[in-house]
Amino acid sequence: MLNKLQSLGQSGVSTIESLGRATLLFLNSLGWGGPGSAGFSDLIRQIYSVGVRSLSIIAVAGFFVGMVLSLQGYTILVKFGSDSALGTLVSLTLLRELGPVIAALLFAGRAGSALTAEIGLMKATEQLSAMEMMGVDPLKRVITPRLWAGMIAMPILALIFSTVGIWGGAFVAVDLLGIDGGSYWGNMQASVVFYEDVIKGLIKSCVFGMVITWIAVYQGYDSVPTSEGIGKATTQTVVISSLAVLGLDFVLTAVMLGGI
Repeated sequence: MLNKLQSLGQSGVSTIESLGRATLLFLNSLGWGGPGSAGFSDLIRQIYSVGVRSLSIIAVAGFFVGMVLSLQGYTILVKFGSDSALGTLVSLTLLRELGPVIAALLFAGRAGSALTAEIGLMKATEQLSAMEMMGVDPLKRVITPRLWAGMIAMPILALIFSTVGIWGGAFVAVDLLGIDGGSYWGNMQASVVFYEDVIKGLIKSCVFGMVITWIAVYQGYDSVPTSEGIGKATTQTVVISSLAVLGLDFVLTAVMLGGI
């Protein structure tokens, strides 16, 4: 019994220490400047790496999610004679909820794991230690551009996901199910409020992007410099990021709806 309590206490202390190190890394990596710090070109390269290279999976997934959402929504709405509201259902569901959340989960699996593996490999090959020996802050040089790239790219990817999903829903609703195109797009335009739906969805995706990238760079920077350690850190990035996105989604939704 005492051994179990001791193990539980050590696990709790380790978690608190890890959270403290992650917080310090985040705060120290937000600002630019310093010896050998990253420049604007480094930021552009990282945006291309985490954003543009994730575009294909985001667009394909968004299109199919929109198609499925339209098909499922039609089977429900047609029972009540409200199939004309399908455009409203697809657009609000994607802009408010599915767009930011699913795009964030895909971003964590594709870009987050890549960031962790890249930084972990740099640590294993002692590139980060070499920077410190040359008087270059590895946080400013390596972590800062990746952190900001993730926070910039994630909202754009979420918006693209929602846009492509709406077009996928229109393809099923108008071209396959025969719903009037003017009704689909007209009801959507009448129901979507820019601030309430679009901006709040972007706020969610900004928070998700910050948290996912923060977790990814910390797991890589704090990983054990071995192949096994890097693999474990990459797995933890995907698992922790996914759980964080789902938990934060509930909190943000409750706050935006005025429930908390």
